[in-house]
Amino acid sequence: MLRRVLIANRGEIAVRVIRACRELGIETVAVYSEADRDSLHVRLADKAACIGPPQATRSYLNAGSLIGAAMYVKADGIHPGYGFLAENAAFSDECAAAGVKFVGPTGHAIRRMADKAVARAVAAEAGVPTVPGSDGKAVDADGLAAVAGKIGYPVLIKAAAGGGGRGMMLAETPDRLSRNALSAQAEAQAAFGDSSIYLEKYIGNARHVEVQVLGDGRGGVVHVGERDCSMQRRHQKLVEEGPCPVIAPALRKGLHEAAVSLAASVDYEGAGTVEFLVDLDADAFYFIEMNTRIQVEHPVTEMLTGVDLVREQLLVAGGEGLSLRQKDVKLRGHAIECRVNAEDGARNFMPSPGTLSAYVAPGGPGVRVDSHCYAGYAVPPYYDSMIAKVVVWAPDRAQAIDRMRAALAGYVIDGIPSTVPFHLSLLDSEAFRTNAFNTQWLEKNIERVMPQENTAA
Repeated sequence: MLRRVLIANRGEIAVRVIRACRELGIETVAVYSEADRDSLHVRLADKAACIGPPQATRSYLNAGSLIGAAMYVKADGIHPGYGFLAENAAFSDECAAAGVKFVGPTGHAIRRMADKAVARAVAAEAGVPTVPGSDGKAVDADGLAAVAGKIGYPVLIKAAAGGGGRGMMLAETPDRLSRNALSAQAEAQAAFGDSSIYLEKYIGNARHVEVQVLGDGRGGVVHVGERDCSMQRRHQKLVEEGPCPVIAPALRKGLHEAAVSLAASVDYEGAGTVEFLVDLDADAFYFIEMNTRIQVEHPVTEMLTGVDLVREQLLVAGGEGLSLRQKDVKLRGHAIECRVNAEDGARNFMPSPGTLSAYVAPGGPGVRVDSHCYAGYAVPPYYDSMIAKVVVWAPDRAQAIDRMRAALAGYVIDGIPSTVPFHLSLLDSEAFRTNAFNTQWLEKNIERVMPQENTAA
């Protein structure tokens, strides 16, 4: 069992890891930039260490500082959370070389799965269907044009090392392909330090469905159900729910089996998510990528199953193995998560950092809020704008929607605009309530959903 874990992250995920560690009797060490000195995770951890200035490249992305801090406090594990260095194979390797356990997959597994182009090849070898597209990374104009000509337009340009929608662009014509490819490469280089891109056939009428897996690092893998993440803006997930409400049992079974097979093929260790596009017209699914880390939306699965995914990560990393088998996983009811950001939905989601003059989170049966905020907390302008995740559970989807609406309506966030009014509007839309949407619906109907005003109190 791990004794002391350094959490190489910030915000709500750092708070989440601290709470899981506390239940297991593991000491925690928070790291923070100068901008996060008053953040909640710093207050909750057993120890804390400042690792640099606000710029992420000099703090949360500084592998040397993080490993140095872990060795200084004699931590035997590092939990990377999500984002920052969570899917950095070199960081996993460097932790191992320093004798500090990386709470996550090995560098080898990350290289196989976190690089989207390589992962496609691994999936094909494992017999998992993939979206028609590049066999590998395509970085020159001729290579891109040849692939697009073969699979047909429109095509989706994607960053090989990417995630979160960065470096992803649609190309409907050859002219648009050459122009957007340059933009995608520039964005990928800036976000991930790797300009490699690849192409996939664009499937318009699709749902984005991901399967949660847990691996013991020795080929043993269980799935913990699936989540639907189709409500997106600019390829960024805004609302997630589970189970997926529009797929048949046979397709659901195929998704689960494909995810387990793929994760087992790389001896996956810890928590990961295998993501698929479900073609609603063809009633088929295709692998698109694997996220080799805990997901922002992992509470959806925890609410559905009662499985503590972060606890399982820590147990596996500590040599204890998984505490559950496939037959132990039982899904019940329906869960929904809304990501609450410090953004003004009425002003094109403009970031809105500032001080929370009042902050009261909702509660009650079936309501969970993961956040690092409190009254008087100053939301910094340097990092991702998410300030909370509101998650609800109910016996069925209709009741879950009503419960989420009630929770958000009672959420007090004063001092800055937030995306709560946007979520309330979205929950009231007929398309969401009746499941009449796909991954493109919100992008095409954003003006109909957008609240007309959203002023801070």
